[in-house]
Amino acid sequence: MKILLNSKELEKELSNNRNLGFVPTMGSIHKGHEYLIKNSKKKCKKTLVSIFINPTQFNNLKDYKKYPKNVKKDLNILKRLKVNYVFIPTVKDIYHHKREKIIKLKKKDLILCAKYRKGHFEGVLDVMDRLTNLIKPKKIYMGKKDYQQVFLVKRYIENKYKTRIIKCNTIRNKANIALSSRNLLLKKNHLKNVSKIVNELFLFKKNINKQKKINLIFKNKIKDLEKRYKIDIEYLELRKLDNLKKSFNTKNANLFIAYYINKVRLIDNL
Repeated sequence: MKILLNSKELEKELSNNRNLGFVPTMGSIHKGHEYLIKNSKKKCKKTLVSIFINPTQFNNLKDYKKYPKNVKKDLNILKRLKVNYVFIPTVKDIYHHKREKIIKLKKKDLILCAKYRKGHFEGVLDVMDRLTNLIKPKKIYMGKKDYQQVFLVKRYIENKYKTRIIKCNTIRNKANIALSSRNLLLKKNHLKNVSKIVNELFLFKKNINKQKKINLIFKNKIKDLEKRYKIDIEYLELRKLDNLKKSFNTKNANLFIAYYINKVRLIDNL
């Protein structure tokens, strides 16, 4: 496993790699990341994992500063997984030049997280553009837990590069909680509630097609969850997977939720 600390080292090492799989991360490697890496290793000759907490996708400075990090632990996991390369750039290395054209989401894309996190996805698309340009991977592996992120990145990157975005299934623990680095910020009692919320939403989704007055049902569900679990819900919506438009039945659609529990923001889709 080779650790690359800047773009010069990266360019020198990857000059002849034509079948490279890339797994972008912000560190705090968990089983979800491992699943992405294993998928890359199956399909690509070599795999590169990046560890970079991208400041431009945080619309809250406190959130950026408290984002969990443990590079030493991450490197031990990646070594065990026999990753070929780990890219750990600095902010200056990634953002050494200004963009010629500023990335701006279209009005129709200002839904779900984009509605509540101003500038977040512009930051995601910016860093993914810069990383793709540097690494030039054949395939990029991303998880469906951040579905809106994968949706926007796939459209942007595949339109600009020959790189393909490979969407991988969400990995959950035994309690049905979607694996996320932010879970590390929660105590056991909060994680128990997260599990209850997820399982309740799976059941809720099963019964949606039998219901009438869908909008009212969703409003009541939000109020009920907020009251019982002491959470603040930003959105709970049913949307189609192919275009993220609102849906009134569960065929090819998922429930999307974002909420704060003990001041930690979690997202999920199921």
